Amino acid sequence: MDASATKPDLSKAELTRSERDTLKAIWRLTSAPGHDGTARTGDLASSLQLSPGTMTATVKRLADRGLAIHTPYRGVELTGDGRRLAMAVIRRHRIVERFLADMLGYGWSEADSLAPSFEHQLPQEVEDRLWVALDRPATCPHGFPIPGAGTEGLPVMQSLYELEPGDRAVVALPGSTDAAIARFLDDLGVRPGVEVRVTEKHPFDGPLVVSVVTLEGQRPDGAPSGPVPSGDPITLGDPVTLGDPVTLGDKVARQILVRPPAASSTDATSDTDSTTAWRIREGDAGSGTRKEHRDT
Repeated sequence: MDASATKPDLSKAELTRSERDTLKAIWRLTSAPGHDGTARTGDLASSLQLSPGTMTATVKRLADRGLAIHTPYRGVELTGDGRRLAMAVIRRHRIVERFLADMLGYGWSEADSLAPSFEHQLPQEVEDRLWVALDRPATCPHGFPIPGAGTEGLPVMQSLYELEPGDRAVVALPGSTDAAIARFLDDLGVRPGVEVRVTEKHPFDGPLVVSVVTLEGQRPDGAPSGPVPSGDPITLGDPVTLGDPVTLGDKVARQILVRPPAASSTDATSDTDSTTAWRIREGDAGSGTRKEHRDT
């Protein structure tokens, strides 16, 4: 099916740039793990570097259009239409990031900062063709899933520090990650799209020890023999080897977000992935044994 037939056409939505950015910011704040589903206007203003008055006026416009609900003294939440448009905005942003990184050679942090400069003027047809030209990528350069056409949400991602010994996950780094921390992790091989396995977790907020997961016979130092990139993930049951242990402090590990490794060849944004996280516990590596954890 043509993707443009099932998802909102942003060029016809008649949203201003500030309204699109606000939809995206509301979704990001309300979808954070442990959040109550609403975003305070003060937090929105801070995240978008706008004055409270400007932010309140933008939220009111979204509410008047049926895209958001603003409850005084509680906050803002998106309606169904608002979530679908927010996903369309995020989808476009991540596709443009992928284009900047894959086709023009920008780093993932550079792509994040450059994408907004022209993504808002992009015709829907161009976005659709970019996605196809990029071979229908499943993730952005940061390692986050690209929303499917017409979806209302994405899987909730947890921090690396929430995992337990034996858990495997794919790394994602937010664009807000401190540059020094990003360089530190890159030097250790813990990069967006790389799969890691937790080998130790020390008590009382102690450090976390992880190893980069590679297919058997590969080296952990880069393509074609390095960690499998996010576009071609290791699936559970593949024969794997572990790289050298990497020790991360709790503050750093909490900044790294993770998603489950691929359970099959299905798209990373499928309904199954949005509700189920597969993990391999100690002693199961390479056996294909799966243990199910439901997101709450």
